[in-house]
Amino acid sequence: MVVDSATALYRTDYIGRGELSERQMQMGQFLRQLTRLAEEFGVAVLITNQVVANPDGMSFAKDSTKPIGGNIIAHASTTRLRMRKGRGENRICTVYDSPTLAEADAQFAIGTAGVCDCTD
Repeated sequence: MVVDSATALYRTDYIGRGELSERQMQMGQFLRQLTRLAEEFGVAVLITNQVVANPDGMSFAKDSTKPIGGNIIAHASTTRLRMRKGRGENRICTVYDSPTLAEADAQFAIGTAGVCDCTD
């Protein structure tokens, strides 16, 4: 099951810090429902999410973005991957957080034939 932009609707329906608690509670319930579906039917759940610039991050840091959703998304996820654009059609997938996988990068390309090996 794929859920694209899992936090997008919560960002538009709940605006400002005053509604943060309600937003996080609703998002937590949604993520628990996804977990139950995954366990009951034995399916994998893939959630895509947005990132924002991290104002707390140092300007010289390698990556100054952070995922939206905070700890609610982090705790509901088993493995988190960060995708970013490389040169041309190349993409880089980084294991961001996982209990079973070491932090590592994998490169691939997206072209007319779909997902394939990197192009130089």
